[in-house]
Amino acid sequence: MNRARAVLFIAFSLAYPLAIYFALGRFEPRWLALLLFALALLRAIAAREAVWLVAAGGAGLLALTATIFNQALPLKLYPALVNAVMLAVFAISLRFPPTVIERIARLQDPQLPASGVAYTRRVTQVWCGFFVVNGSLALVTALWASDRVWALYNGLIAYGLMGLLFGGEWLIRQRVLAAHRG
Repeated sequence: MNRARAVLFIAFSLAYPLAIYFALGRFEPRWLALLLFALALLRAIAAREAVWLVAAGGAGLLALTATIFNQALPLKLYPALVNAVMLAVFAISLRFPPTVIERIARLQDPQLPASGVAYTRRVTQVWCGFFVVNGSLALVTALWASDRVWALYNGLIAYGLMGLLFGGEWLIRQRVLAAHRG
């Protein structure tokens, strides 16, 4: 059941910007806030750590604000909130190791060498930088761009950039591993 909720949450999160874009102008923002309430509820149910509960509360607050004032802006701020939470999670793990990336790496290699720990720390720092830039762009598009630009960036371009970062890191990791082996 936990896995089903996680898959549902991820699917809703990925589809969120496009769903909001296509629904704006067809439905009042207060009705669209139901989607954000659903995301907040799924996150709260799945929350195992305080930061995710805070994220659910933030999403709920955005949804409540959209409902009360019947405005779309709180709905468009959700991607910026997600980036802020991810930045917090990754940055906190830098301060209080193991880092997020080290934890993921240890799933594959529990005996991660010191060089691997240093590498995962650097990758975590890169992700922090990504979340700063991506979150800033999500905020800028929510505040000052058209709905179309907001949806294009947050529903497509941001995911493409994430994929590029994942892919680029994977290529670099292969080179680093090859250098350490031979």
